[in-house]
Amino acid sequence: MLFSHEPVLLKQTLEFLNPQPGEVFVDGTVGGGGHSRAILEKIGGSGRLIAIDQDQNALAAAEKSLTICNNVTFVHENFANIRNILDSLQLKMVDGILLDIGVSSNQLDEDERGFSFHANAPLDMRMNQDASLSAADLVNRLDERELTRILRDFGEELWASRIAAFIVASRKNKGPIETTGQLVKVIKAAIPAKARRRGPHPARRTFQALRIAVNDELALLEKGVHEGISCLRHGGRLAVITFHSLEDRIVKKIFQYAATDCNCPPGLPQCVCSKEALVTILTGKPLRATDEELLKNPRARSAKLRAVRKVLEESEGE
Repeated sequence: MLFSHEPVLLKQTLEFLNPQPGEVFVDGTVGGGGHSRAILEKIGGSGRLIAIDQDQNALAAAEKSLTICNNVTFVHENFANIRNILDSLQLKMVDGILLDIGVSSNQLDEDERGFSFHANAPLDMRMNQDASLSAADLVNRLDERELTRILRDFGEELWASRIAAFIVASRKNKGPIETTGQLVKVIKAAIPAKARRRGPHPARRTFQALRIAVNDELALLEKGVHEGISCLRHGGRLAVITFHSLEDRIVKKIFQYAATDCNCPPGLPQCVCSKEALVTILTGKPLRATDEELLKNPRARSAKLRAVRKVLEESEGE
């Protein structure tokens, strides 16, 4: 399959990352290479790009797309392990990091990956094809209580308990739920007809929740943002693009904590924690796509960009 990539919020991302000739950058979610290509144009032949992706198809597409560049190192890994990745490459600090979070349009279009509720395919949803746990494993092994928790916490699904109950009943009476089509049918049966007629596709939130759970996305995002900040040299920039509120809240909270000088409880006469701000926040509010970009790339509709710059000297911090 042709793995194309229309980079989301490209102009704004480059503005805050501000790549300069000779700098070292990390694209933690290289995908089809759209953002990476633009960064490479800015850092030039004297710079270096570390292109990371846990999706083997995406990484292979990026290697093909960026094959003319000899200053790119491709790594099949999750961006959450950025510290180990850089250590293995004998790099201590970098000048900039980009994380473009969530499922890509290409992954949704690859029916056999099981990300989309529009096509009938194996119930998979693994971003890293080497991972052992699939969405089918969760749907067919977890009890009703745990399924409810996943759908409620990761999908913000109002009908979480009812959908979970219908899933358990279906696999008991009809056998394992092995395809996306089977799961969509169960979800539609669980949600009352009146509710199904309002809002987005009735399976959207359930599929989001299962994908997040399968790939442990929120925990890895938190780890990756923390490690990303620690890997920036003084003046280095980190930009994160998210696509739903759960992701954005995590990034916002980490950035706010990293940008504060003191974390002592209110009321103490003086600071005793000795905490120093690691970063300064570059985006007071998350940046959204312009109307012009939305006409070209509807996927950007839910995208939010947040960025920080490292302000603590390397010798002072981590």
